[in-house]
Amino acid sequence: MGMIRCKKCGQVHAIAKSGLVRGKQRYYCKDCQIYFTLPGPDAGLAGTTGAAGTKSPRPGHIATILDIAKALNISKSTVSRALQGHTDIKKETREAVVKMAGKLDYQPNLLAKSLVKSKSNTIGIIVPEFVNYFFPAVIMGAQEIASEAGYNVIICQSQESVKTEIANTKVLLASRVEGVIISMTRETSDFDHFKAFGRNGVPIVFFNRICEKIPASRVMVNDYEGAYNAVEHLIANGYRRIAHIGGPPGLRLSQNRINGYLDALKAHKLPSHRSWIVHHDLTAASASAGAKKLLSLKSPPDAIFCVNDPAAIQTLLYAKSIGIKVPDQLGIVGFSDDPISSIIEPQLTTVKQPVSEMGQIAMRILLDQIKQGPGLHKPVHTKLLTNLIVRQSSIRPKQKT
Repeated sequence: MGMIRCKKCGQVHAIAKSGLVRGKQRYYCKDCQIYFTLPGPDAGLAGTTGAAGTKSPRPGHIATILDIAKALNISKSTVSRALQGHTDIKKETREAVVKMAGKLDYQPNLLAKSLVKSKSNTIGIIVPEFVNYFFPAVIMGAQEIASEAGYNVIICQSQESVKTEIANTKVLLASRVEGVIISMTRETSDFDHFKAFGRNGVPIVFFNRICEKIPASRVMVNDYEGAYNAVEHLIANGYRRIAHIGGPPGLRLSQNRINGYLDALKAHKLPSHRSWIVHHDLTAASASAGAKKLLSLKSPPDAIFCVNDPAAIQTLLYAKSIGIKVPDQLGIVGFSDDPISSIIEPQLTTVKQPVSEMGQIAMRILLDQIKQGPGLHKPVHTKLLTNLIVRQSSIRPKQKT
């Protein structure tokens, strides 16, 4: 005897097996007084309590509501309503469905649900790289706020490639994300792929590496002020020939930091030479090459302000490799307060950014825009303050008189 749904009356009750017919198990319902078979080999051997012999879907197959329905010999709508906890489904049936769902490793199709409800509860984040601590730290801050609001997060890394960045945008649109937080690649100069979000009613928020040609919200630090304070600190410590290793000229943050550098020199009536400014592509090799170029000049600088800490760290390492003493002969200041800056020897002076806060604020702005609805929000421009962290690399020993 087994718990089987009768083919005639549709009720689930104890039904006796009655031999095989053409390889299929035959059953006899005493109440309806009929013999019947079920479609498929061993089909229907699982009742509402879930039979032990029920087979899991084939390897590589993701279980669906249909698989649960077939295993229990009930309709898909019954399974769906049972999984949603509808009270019009008998308790025994709901329990059987939940048990079978667990056995088959069933997971709800979130994309299908989003198509029905027009709400995926998913947010995308696009960042250029994970090599340095900055972007992972921003992501953690953003994800914290998203989780509290009940949203899932899809994280995409563009690997500093526009081609990959474009592919990321397509993946996120196909995933029906409700909003996106973006930091562009160093080579992004065309922004049509970002405009696709606006055409589809998906709000975006840029952070750190922003796009000014799209009317979108953005969160960044006061790069100009941070750079100005860094250079002024070097001047206060007796350095006079101050060079700069900048980032890609196309990035707004690179432009703001170089402007802060130049204005600080101008305010203190110190010279600025074109040969004292080099740009790098944000890789370690390029930063090291920039340091080599500056320190090989006939009249080399006695200090270097770098666009970020990774560049400053490479500058420090190169200087030490050729016997230049830091900070005695060369002062160095970075930007971002990378954890390595506090453990390298000598410790690196740097401009600290509120990294986690940047991610949190960007996510809060995005969630607010999602709540307001497509086209109903105005872009928000947020600029966060920086803080100069003074360490050994910029404290020049006083000259003996």
